[in-house]
Amino acid sequence: MWGKVVKSGAAGNEMEPKEQEVLEELGILNGFVDTFRHNLDNKKRLTIPSEWRALVGKPERLFILPSTNDPCLCAYPPRDMARRLQKLQELSIVDVDAQNNMRTLAANANLVPWDAQGRIRVKDSLLEYAGLDGEVILVGVFTRFELWSPERWQEKQPGLSQQLLGEAARSVGL
Repeated sequence: MWGKVVKSGAAGNEMEPKEQEVLEELGILNGFVDTFRHNLDNKKRLTIPSEWRALVGKPERLFILPSTNDPCLCAYPPRDMARRLQKLQELSIVDVDAQNNMRTLAANANLVPWDAQGRIRVKDSLLEYAGLDGEVILVGVFTRFELWSPERWQEKQPGLSQQLLGEAARSVGL
């Protein structure tokens, strides 16, 4: 019989190794969920929740990009960014618009490691873009997480309701 495996970051959630393999292949164990409130310290470092650091794994880095749709920052683990970068390799080098767009995104991105305490230091221009200067709301979005100022998050996120949950579930195919 298989031994039990504890899902990282969730004590008491034991599963069989075969079950864990299947879930990992589907990407189900690697979802950023929940919302956290942390403060930037006096050196403008932000602590990433330990359960999210466990999901990122090795290398212990995050790609931070400005959101193209909202006044926040998006944090992608290297495995997810690698999939996205593969698509960019297919773009033609003579496609001027594609090259300009890649340049714009890469110039404004930040690849950040975390320290022994799980803190990252995002470059100032990105902190300014998202209006982050004190408290930060970290919002899980399954394949990535976002960094929001409390004020902007409050504007974006209306109160929780069945209607809102239903619309969200339908729009993502749940």
